[in-house]
Amino acid sequence: MEFVLGTFCRIDLYGSENSQLYDRLFSRLAELERILSANRADSELSALNSTAALRAISVSPELRTVLERALFFAEASGGAFDPTVGPLVQLWGIGEKTPRIPSADEIQAALDMINWRDLELQADGGVFLRRPGMAVDVGAIAKGYAADELVKILREKKVPQALIDLGGNIYVWGAKKDNTPWRIGIQNPLDERGSYVGIVETQSISMVTSGVYERFFIGEDAVRYHHIFALSGTGTDKPGYPVNNGLLSVTVAAPSSMDADALSTTCFALGYEKGCALAEAAGVKAIFIFADKTIRGSAGALDTFTLIDTSFRIE
Repeated sequence: MEFVLGTFCRIDLYGSENSQLYDRLFSRLAELERILSANRADSELSALNSTAALRAISVSPELRTVLERALFFAEASGGAFDPTVGPLVQLWGIGEKTPRIPSADEIQAALDMINWRDLELQADGGVFLRRPGMAVDVGAIAKGYAADELVKILREKKVPQALIDLGGNIYVWGAKKDNTPWRIGIQNPLDERGSYVGIVETQSISMVTSGVYERFFIGEDAVRYHHIFALSGTGTDKPGYPVNNGLLSVTVAAPSSMDADALSTTCFALGYEKGCALAEAAGVKAIFIFADKTIRGSAGALDTFTLIDTSFRIE
């Protein structure tokens, strides 16, 4: 286990252990952090943000790939997922040492700088942020991309089974040694870490959860402010504030961890009906847990789900 990508990352190879392979896997994670981190001043992403409205810059294939997929989900979600959310993330500081509730004017100023259409991927390989003050943040997709990169190495090395846990971004590779499916717990969003609502049995799949319990702070008004922001007003949501649509968490299962990562955030932001439709259109499975302790799923998502906390109920 190592601390990288802003979280504790664990890799278990189950019978294929060797120090050189572990070193290669964790070195790849460290390399990706230097490319994709929005919190490191020396990262490639920070270099891109520093050139907003000044000039286009060439970026690595890794950053280009992540930005292309992020823009795909931005368009598919009508902007509910937006990689240019950086100004709002920085303003609230959730997950940092001194988070705070910004003023309405500050929030509006940040929202004015957020628009995925102003992130230009040029045909010659350049990337350009068209307006001053823009900032890209790929925190909602980067760990998924990193997990997929590790799976490429596992496939290359013909590793038969492995468990990758990048701070809750799970990828189970292959089946277990006894050829049975993996059992992955879905966190109870109202309880301590390691307390599960239910178990999903699966193999060779990524499961990623986005929820109100991951990164948050309690304001002086005794309200929990989490890190998934509404970028347009829908229902009870206020633009620029944490999403407030009755959901506690969304778990997405997909062969691509990058897609599962992006879609868990996007489906949470969209809410159940639109999020479920997007998951089904993308061919992935999504499990939605609500504040009233009900659980719903997209088509087929609950087929291998076993409820273990009976204070919740499946609808």
